[in-house]
Amino acid sequence: MSFKGDHLKDEGSRLQVTAAGATAGLISRFIIAPLDVVKIRLQLQTHSLSDPLSTRDLQGGPIYKGTLPTLRHILRHEGIPGLWKGNVPAELLYVCYSAVQFATYRTTTQLLHGALGPETLPQSAESFIAGAVGGAAATAATYPLDLLRTRFAAQGNDKVYTSLARAIAQIHREEGPRGFFRGLGPGLAQIVPYMGVFFAVYETLRPHLSGLELPFSSGGAVAGTVASVLAKTGTFPLDLVRKRIQVQGPTRGRYVHKNIPEYYGGTVGAVRTILRNEGFRGLYRGLTVSLVKAAPASAVTMWTYERALRFYTGLGQRREESW
Repeated sequence: MSFKGDHLKDEGSRLQVTAAGATAGLISRFIIAPLDVVKIRLQLQTHSLSDPLSTRDLQGGPIYKGTLPTLRHILRHEGIPGLWKGNVPAELLYVCYSAVQFATYRTTTQLLHGALGPETLPQSAESFIAGAVGGAAATAATYPLDLLRTRFAAQGNDKVYTSLARAIAQIHREEGPRGFFRGLGPGLAQIVPYMGVFFAVYETLRPHLSGLELPFSSGGAVAGTVASVLAKTGTFPLDLVRKRIQVQGPTRGRYVHKNIPEYYGGTVGAVRTILRNEGFRGLYRGLTVSLVKAAPASAVTMWTYERALRFYTGLGQRREESW
């Protein structure tokens, strides 16, 4: 099923789709980097201002309360560079992730069309399957970069890792190859329903919004925002568990939050520990900033993707004409 000539699954070659996805991820990541750092700090925080914790429990770690106070705290104690901690692995992550995601999404759709026919599956089901497969493939392929991004964003002025190369060497030496994949289980468990719901909602809303006068003259930006908010809220606890597991290991007590618990029993064990120690709301720490981040990130990603793809396809057509 195609929505005229600008449908993201049918337009452009594989190389053009990959390049457009990488461009979208690069720009989106840089814009929302400060909010991403705040989200990670809040997700790793196991206490709030209302908790009766002593200085010994905090071990000198900060207490963050809300998005803006956390931003101010980071600026005051770590400066502007503190808001872009982990940006190098994060940029690599977003570029590679977006490229793999969009390319796999397009390829999966074409395989479904070839195996079942283009009109066999409902649009929502087709988008869910393609989105889930694309998200899972991108998550698995880029997961070490995601773990590195989290660890850099979690460290304060007392640096655990001084550079990306040294971080890779240290993790490999102290934790082995498996250390780069801590939390992959909840990561995959989260991304499959997240991307499936995201693309299903996006593809459902986009054709209806494309003819309206919207910000940036793009129905894709608004559709991407709505899709991201719905998908993020439903899968947020798994994202939080992934972050908590990513900072396990020999460096667990050296990050800005020095009282991160040690979790056993994988994803299920971590969820049980959080529920027991922090209650149900403990699974949603950082949700507000996550939603604030998700809206502009998805809008910028989809808006940039559509225009980058249009640019690359136009460039390809001009080259063919010149030949």
